[in-house]
Amino acid sequence: MTNTDASVSAVAEYPLPDNGWADLDNRVVVCVSGPGTDKFLQGQFSQNLDEVIPEHSPRAAAATPKGRAYCLTRMVRSGDDILMDFPAELADDIISHLRKYLMLFRGTTMEVVQETKIIGILGNGMAETLAGKPLDSLKEPGDACTLPDGILVKTQSTAEGTPRFEFWHTKEGEAALPASARMSAADWQASEIAAGVASLTTATQESFVPQMLNWQHVGGVHFKKGCYTGQEVIARMHFLGQLKKSLFRFRIEQSEDLPTPGTALFAGERSVGEVVNAIKYRDGSVELLAVVRHDAAENALHPESLSQVTLEPMPLPYPVPEREKSAQSDT
Repeated sequence: MTNTDASVSAVAEYPLPDNGWADLDNRVVVCVSGPGTDKFLQGQFSQNLDEVIPEHSPRAAAATPKGRAYCLTRMVRSGDDILMDFPAELADDIISHLRKYLMLFRGTTMEVVQETKIIGILGNGMAETLAGKPLDSLKEPGDACTLPDGILVKTQSTAEGTPRFEFWHTKEGEAALPASARMSAADWQASEIAAGVASLTTATQESFVPQMLNWQHVGGVHFKKGCYTGQEVIARMHFLGQLKKSLFRFRIEQSEDLPTPGTALFAGERSVGEVVNAIKYRDGSVELLAVVRHDAAENALHPESLSQVTLEPMPLPYPVPEREKSAQSDT
């Protein structure tokens, strides 16, 4: 599966800007409100709602009973409500699924919030311009602060060290950011790949346990919380050391084709992984995130139907110790 139509896939600048901002129009924001908000979300997501506070906006995953992630999101506390973001292409499906459980919580609702937009920000300087003050309180991914017109959240930096933030703009009007620093959503997506932050699509929904997407390493899985849908599988994989594949970052030096989500990765004739996200740069290179078997990660890999292409391993901004444990268990 490859995408050969340049008009279909956006292209990112190379190198990425150190400071810039982008409207993330490919995300839908929903608001869960009512007396059962925390209890409802506690039973469906991998995050402990007690730790979702105005100063902390962590990531979370929702999974099937078999532990396969169908939703990757962030939780933001807004008064007594919780805001979450869903990919636009999956939003209707996710909302429809969650509402089956929501019916058990009388007086609690989940609605799309049209007026709330998310802005991706690269660079401390751009974030401080928006906040109008130093960001001393935002030290770790997930740290958040409330501004007059929204919530600013520090997210995972890129492996190359560029700080990144999300601004959940909850008020009408334009955010106080310079038009000259505006960048494309493709640039932000490229920064997500460089930060090792996966996103799901229709091709990959329900394909992976959250840990296969390194979700525990970006603060998205709380292993000490109570039961939730899929928790048994997710916890067993963690505590018994059963994770045999995880998220890797790769680069293709030059390629006319862009591997699409769901494309198989091969080591020789053996299928050993699957593309999760990919982006093309203006210099003709491609970067991608893929879930790959640990016992094949050192091999020469190529996307399906692109046997002439070799994937070059790229660093992630966080360690993945499960890879070492998996290698030891196989010896």
